[in-house]
Amino acid sequence: MHIHNATDLSVFAAAARSAGILAIDTEFLSGKTYYSRLCLLQVATGDFSAIIDPFEVTDLGHLVDILLDERILKVMHAAYQDMELLTRLCGRSPAPVFDTQVAATLAGFPSQIGYARLLEDLLGVRIDKSESYTDWSRRPLTAKQVAYALDDVTYLQPMYEKLRILLKPGDRLAWLADDFAALSAPGAYESIPDEYYRKIKRASSLNRRQLAVLRAAAAWRERDARRRDLPRQWIIKDESLIEVARRKPDDADALADIRGIDLRSLGDRGSGLMAAVLKGLSVPDSELPQMERRPQTAVDIDSVVKLMAALVRTLSAAHGIAPSLLASQSDLEQLASGEEDDSPLLKGWRKALIGDDLKRLLDGKLVLRVSNGIVVSEEADGTPR
Repeated sequence: MHIHNATDLSVFAAAARSAGILAIDTEFLSGKTYYSRLCLLQVATGDFSAIIDPFEVTDLGHLVDILLDERILKVMHAAYQDMELLTRLCGRSPAPVFDTQVAATLAGFPSQIGYARLLEDLLGVRIDKSESYTDWSRRPLTAKQVAYALDDVTYLQPMYEKLRILLKPGDRLAWLADDFAALSAPGAYESIPDEYYRKIKRASSLNRRQLAVLRAAAAWRERDARRRDLPRQWIIKDESLIEVARRKPDDADALADIRGIDLRSLGDRGSGLMAAVLKGLSVPDSELPQMERRPQTAVDIDSVVKLMAALVRTLSAAHGIAPSLLASQSDLEQLASGEEDDSPLLKGWRKALIGDDLKRLLDGKLVLRVSNGIVVSEEADGTPR
């Protein structure tokens, strides 16, 4: 079905409220603007699926109402980008959310499994993905494009129902609560201009004064990109920002000498960027930023991580989930170093699955031994588990 107006949308919204579940997907255009441009919405509930063309239906209020209705479960696959678009549409993040890609990981499927592969493995349904690289901003849409778009949402609810069955043993669904809540967390899709410098490659190679310049320059770029709705790299590339921070130019001519800087594209001979450089240079020494570095400890990290990895492999075999999906090398190193507050292994389903046992291993309450050629864990007092 093609929803053409607000009246059609209100009929669909009523059906979604009655069902208590909404499957949703989006098509968008990115790469030429700061914000991705929403080009199409696909929705389904029960046996009813439809496309909503935001270029045609300009009043999406009924859709916003059901997205923000916490009595209605929103089902998506690989939800982050969809949620980013929908959060901007709604003014806040829809909730509650169920991400079939995240859930599939706990059901034993590969990490970040694609929709088409999961659909085939779960339901035995093959779909045509030949329109994957369509420019969804162009109109009119072809019948093939519409069919492709509807395929991406029609099967979401059956996939959700199958995953619920697969995850019921051991109450694995409960482990996903924190992951799904994070998708709707306030601020999850906001980029804080003054913090963006931390995301820039090679920022850790700068000294603290240079970091202050980078912080101010990156924040200026972020705000300018938003104002002009242009990709941040079109304003100035990361590599050039790093060089600006290194050189700390004191005038427009010095700024223009830096590779990748075009004063004409910056406007007003780069006065905004120069003001940012001066702002960074004026930061008091006591307030200079610094990149977080892993603290040095007396722990033999390599040996401890190897021991932790052995436990992860044991637990992964017991739960039927690949070790790489449970814990990365950096995750193990972080926890072995004593950094527990932000450890992903001590949050959500990973905490229930492996985090608690890893912590007990580090605390000496759990030990590993070899039994019949297999590594097994047991309580430190010898009590079998």
